[in-house]
Amino acid sequence: RPPYSYSALIAMAIHSAPGRRRTLSQIYQFVAENFPFYRRGGAGWQNSIRHNLSLNDCFRRVPRDEGEPGKGSYWTLDPNCEKMFDDGSFRRRRRKR
Repeated sequence: RPPYSYSALIAMAIHSAPGRRRTLSQIYQFVAENFPFYRRGGAGWQNSIRHNLSLNDCFRRVPRDEGEPGKGSYWTLDPNCEKMFDDGSFRRRRRKR
């Protein structure tokens, strides 16, 4: 299992995209292509990705432009959260005990 949270995986996918936005299916594709662990897994990790996108305030849904082909909205990072990943640090934070 990669040492990254689902939020970090999503942020990596968005950061690597032109225009820093991706659709849900593009986020799935990025994760599966870059982390073989998720290729063989079932749909559970995809449910976790959707859960994080909808509940984490760092991710914003951006509607498609009028007349733009395709299904679904784009997802992007809230500008206030970009600082969390500025130094390229996507690894899980250690929990304080």
